[in-house]
Parts: sequence; C-alpha cells; structure tokens
Amino acid sequence: MLVKDLISHIQEIAPLNYAEDFDNVGLLVGDKNTKVTGVLVTLDTLETVVDEAITNNCNFILSFHPIIFKGLKSITGKNYVERTVLKAIKNNIAIYAIHTALDNHIDGVNAMICNQLNLKNQRILIPQKQTIKKLTTYAPKTEAEALRNALFKAGAGQIGNYTNCSFNTDGLGSFNPNPKANPSIGTKGETHFEAETQINVTFAKHLESKIVQTLFKNHSYEEVAYEITTLENTNQNIGMGMIAELEQPQSETEFLIYLKDKMNVSHIRHSNFTNKIIKKVAVLGGSGSFAINAAKAAGADVFVTSDLKYHDFFQAENSILLADIGHYESEQFTKNGLVAILTKKIPNFAFILSNTNTNPVKYF
Repeated sequence: MLVKDLISHIQEIAPLNYAEDFDNVGLLVGDKNTKVTGVLVTLDTLETVVDEAITNNCNFILSFHPIIFKGLKSITGKNYVERTVLKAIKNNIAIYAIHTALDNHIDGVNAMICNQLNLKNQRILIPQKQTIKKLTTYAPKTEAEALRNALFKAGAGQIGNYTNCSFNTDGLGSFNPNPKANPSIGTKGETHFEAETQINVTFAKHLESKIVQTLFKNHSYEEVAYEITTLENTNQNIGMGMIAELEQPQSETEFLIYLKDKMNVSHIRHSNFTNKIIKKVAVLGGSGSFAINAAKAAGADVFVTSDLKYHDFFQAENSILLADIGHYESEQFTKNGLVAILTKKIPNFAFILSNTNTNPVKYF
C-alpha cells in the first residue's frame, strides 16, 4: 500500500472537507508515492514519537494533532516542531494529521468520550452548517432510472437512516444543436423536444467530485444540464461535541467521582454546584469554551470539556455544571478508537498504537 492509498482510506473515514477552517490537517510531511511499511497512531507527533516509529519500522505516523499548525519560515531545529519535522524527513517518515476532521465525525472524538462514560442517546451538539448539497439534473425519461441508480451507488440520496432518496418530475426538454455539436439525440440546426425526467438528489459535500463524475459518465447527452446548490438543512451526523444521557441520574458529586474514574483523571476543575441532578451530559474533547452556550441551550446538566479560562466558569450562571478534565485527558482515548476504526476498515493491515505519553501538563 502506498501513502496515497492509505490516505484515501483515512479520508473515507474522516473527510478533510469537514475539518474546521482554522485547522491544518492532511499529509503534513512525506511523499504520497512511498510504500507504507507500518503505521503508528498517536495523539501528538513529537521527536520521541518519531523515534518510536523508527523502532517499530513505521514510516507513516497518523497523528490526531498537527505538529505543523502555524507556518514555518525555516526548518533549522531551533524548536520542538522543527526538530520533529527534521527527524521525520531524515528518516523518510510521513506525518498525517486528522484533528478536527475526526472531531466532527459522528463516531469520532466525542463519541469516544460518550462511550467511555457509557452514555446513551448520543447526538451531535453543534451540527456543522452547509454540509449538504443538492444535485438537479435532467435526463431522457428512458434513461432516468439507470442514471438515478448510478448516482445512488456513488453516495447520493442518503438522508439520515434512508437511502435511494430522490424527487423526480417528468416534463418536456428542448434543445437545438449548433453545427459544432455532436448530439446523441436530435439533429444539428433543428430544435428537438425530448421527454425528460428532472432528478433531484442530495449528497454530502465531500462527495461532490464523485457525484459529478458519475453524472457525466452515465449521462448520454454531450452537454449535461445540471445544477448544484448548497443547502441550509442541518446535518445531524457532522459537527462539534455531543450530548447524551446517563443510564441512571447522579448527583453532581457522584458524577464527578464517576467522571474521574471513567476518564482516568486525577483532577477536575469545575464551576459552582447547581444542586441539580445530572442526567443530560454534553461533551467536547479539547478546548471547548466556545460550546458552553450550546450545551446550556441543549439542556445539558453538565458540560465536560477542557481548557476553560477563569472567566469561562462564570458562564455557568448556576444553570449548568462545567467540568474541565484537561486537554490531553479529554482526548486520551482517541488514538485507541482510531486504531479500532482503521482496523475494521483495513483488516489486513497492522496499525500500531503509540505507547508514548505526550501529555505536556504535569500535576504536583
């Protein structure tokens, strides 16, 4: 398997189209045409992780966080980022970052937290906007079914738990081929009327190229009439954070004890107790202060996240319990979950879980 083949599999799981605009995801270091000898999965890529990859004969590091986040003006080894990149390049090791592409996945980082806490009725907390597109096209009535089925096979027409969704209207199309045309139906210089079917299907935005290619490949017309529009419809399968429910309600003290145990943390920073029973739990791995209001609006009793600043805790306003468990701690199970997903996706390929603890925060 080449690096580019592995990347194709990874992007089928977590398309980069759904990563946040501020992020730096994808192949950060390496040659796409290199043969993969092994894959090391890690939360962060540091020099010690590159050493671990070398020891395990892995020339591909799949990292959750991107080692290159801001632009590099030089690579001389003057800081940990440059030293890590240099060592990877010297040892022909590719580095791929998945970060918010996985954050926004329905089975990604936040689902992994929910599963660790045994939460039920999981759903996206902040659905990502403008992730659904619609194709409108016109085909000869006799060819509409075959074209429609080809589009379905390419991934169009999926709405929630339903597949092969479309809306079709029969009508009369007209066209007049000019002398340079090569019409499959009709005669040059004559206006032709054809019984046609208007086909409307929705699709996920990362499939646009595939859908258009399928349309052209399976349409008989020389010039294919079509429109693609971006919808405002909410996509419940893509977005930041999750909200779910405990199997059994708990007091705030009971929940914090439970949270420490399940997430394997020694300290939790939290807001004032609200004296409410905890039932609905919102989670967001990594820095989540931007989602406090979303958690409150969703009716969460507690919001589990990290990197909350002093003034962020005031936003609780006695209506929600804010629980900061630490950045690394909130994402620590991500690499395990990613290995499980990849192993299921590519069962005949070995993925190695990094043993390096990359948490830069220590407690005294």
